[in-house]
Amino acid sequence: MTRPITEAAITDLYNTISPKTWCIADLGCSSGPNTFMVVFDLIKTVDKRRKTLGLESPEYQIFLNDLPSNDFNTIFKSVPEFQEKLRNEMEAGFGQCFVTGVPEMEEANKGNIHITNSSPQSVISVYVKPFEKDFSAFLRCRSEEMVTGGRMVLALQGRKSENPCSTEGSYFWELLAMALREMVSEGLVEEEKLDSFNIPDYKPSPGQVRSLVELEGSFKIDRLETSEIHWNAYEGEILEDGKFRDGGNNLAKCVRAIAEPLLVRHFGEEIIEEVFSRYKGILNDYMSKEQSPLFVNVTASLIKMN
Repeated sequence: MTRPITEAAITDLYNTISPKTWCIADLGCSSGPNTFMVVFDLIKTVDKRRKTLGLESPEYQIFLNDLPSNDFNTIFKSVPEFQEKLRNEMEAGFGQCFVTGVPEMEEANKGNIHITNSSPQSVISVYVKPFEKDFSAFLRCRSEEMVTGGRMVLALQGRKSENPCSTEGSYFWELLAMALREMVSEGLVEEEKLDSFNIPDYKPSPGQVRSLVELEGSFKIDRLETSEIHWNAYEGEILEDGKFRDGGNNLAKCVRAIAEPLLVRHFGEEIIEEVFSRYKGILNDYMSKEQSPLFVNVTASLIKMN
């Protein structure tokens, strides 16, 4: 869903202003082999269009961002290979990266690791308010880097509901909390540590995105859409030898890639194997009963105003 919208925005932008510099920002780049995949695909799309128009190759500036614990050393080690691939195909270069922080909680989110309907209002505000502030600042900063008429496509994990505590798209965090609560009840994890641990993940609604874009005023919305993806990315596919059929295992691995550095830092490395073993079982049980557990993506195509 996101790719055709992005390609359409790139094509439309090139048809109108033909920028000499393209800035690409991945705000959740991770550190594996997929880090440069999206960047490379975007550059290929731009390059294809500029060749059609008979234009010179533009300058590319690539910005990579993720949690402070992300393994940027691995990314930097893979840069020469990426640069070589670009030089061979498009003669492109590489820019810089930056990291951001997470606000502290002022009140315990007892028994939870994410915002839920049982979370105190102060905890909900710590999720909502910083997102609104940071997203507005993000729009303002990006607008300063873009020319009038420039396009920006944002793909965010989100929710359809306007309730910030909705489990829509984020219930998998509640299931991870369930695994941790089991370990608390058995004395394997301290309750105080669980109550002070919160996943820094906020999922906005389309309405919230629209409201913030309009309030900030630097962009107008060209398209704003939602799409859904099954928790098990291989759901419905015909796979040999049952490979990837274990949906709980697949999702547990994905969540582990995100949450493990945070869990290790807060609880210690000794609980990791146990918590994710339990988590996989809880996920399998839930997914066997729930017909279509889904992630929700919010995709916005924006146009820079004057």
